[in-house]
Order: sequence, then C-alpha cells, then structure tokens
Amino acid sequence: MEQERVDNLEVEILSDNWFTLNKVNFDFRRNDGIWENQSREAYDRGNGAAILLYNLENETLILTRQFRMPTFLNGNPSGMMIEVCTGLLEMDNAEDCIRRETQEETGYEISNFEKVFEAYMSPGSVTEIVHFFIAEYHEEMKIGEGGGVAEEQEDIEVLELKFSDALKMIKSGEIKDGKSIMLLQHLHLKLLQANR
Repeated sequence: MEQERVDNLEVEILSDNWFTLNKVNFDFRRNDGIWENQSREAYDRGNGAAILLYNLENETLILTRQFRMPTFLNGNPSGMMIEVCTGLLEMDNAEDCIRRETQEETGYEISNFEKVFEAYMSPGSVTEIVHFFIAEYHEEMKIGEGGGVAEEQEDIEVLELKFSDALKMIKSGEIKDGKSIMLLQHLHLKLLQANR
C-alpha cells in the first residue's frame, strides 16, 4: 500500500456564499520522499449527475440550452450553453437525482437508465465528482414541458437534435460543455461497437 502523502491538513473557509471555497494548507510528500508545505484553494459545490437521453429509432437526442455566467465571463458572448441534463445530488443519491433532474429539465420521466462512469471534471480546483448516465427515451415518456424549476431561477430550453448533428456541433464549437462531449462520444462508441 502506498504511504500517506498528505499530513498536517489545515482548512480555512474563504467563502461560504453559494458553495464553499476553502484554502487548504498541508504537507505533501513528493515522489522523491521529501516533504514540503503546500497551499491550494478548492471549491466544494457538491457532487453531480448528468444524463444523455437518446432515441435509437429516430436517431435523436435530448439536450438543453441555458445561460451559464462563468462561460460569459470567459468569452462566450451570449453565455448560452448546449448541454446534457445535469443536476447537483444535494441530499439524493445519483440515481434519484438524475430521475428528478430529467423530469424537471426535459419533461421526460425515466425509469430505466445506465450508469456509464464517474469523473472529476476539474480536479485541480473543484472537488465535484459527476456520475454519468445514458437512457433511451420515447415520446410516451414525456409528462411535462421541462424547462427547470422557476424557484431556482432556471430558464432551460429543451432541444431535440439528430445524433449526427450533435456530433457535428462538437466540431463546430456549438457544443463546448465537457460533460456533454464525454457522453456524446461514449454513446457514439457504444453504437459503433453494437453495429460491428
């Protein structure tokens, strides 16, 4: 078993407004065995879940479009992002979260879905692990309009796109969300393997 590499951990809360920004001071044992004092900031926003809904018969997908302020601050002129359905776990497990978020954001009620992987999305600065799912959808599963929860200031547009168009939108830069790209590529590989 690998020896411990972190000791003398001290955590200071820098901000606890919406989520928590911590400053962490610690001793770290480097690969050469020498201990050195380091300091990092880590943003804790909880863990999340993301799902890509797809329809094999129609070769379509359900995606969402909504405003994302951080992208606006970093050069996205409209701040609008095309993404898979995503939500924070809050007090739920990943499966209950993704059922709830799918219904709130897209209007589809899902019961059968497949967890495909978990990933840290920005491990250098954010603690979040995202649980990734895929699920088939059919028109009879639509029980509402979606669009998000007004009390949470969500204003989400539901998009139904051809799978081939969504893949082209990655290349053109219309889809830049990492979670969405990962799930679209996963589904693409899954379908290629199924057709062999």
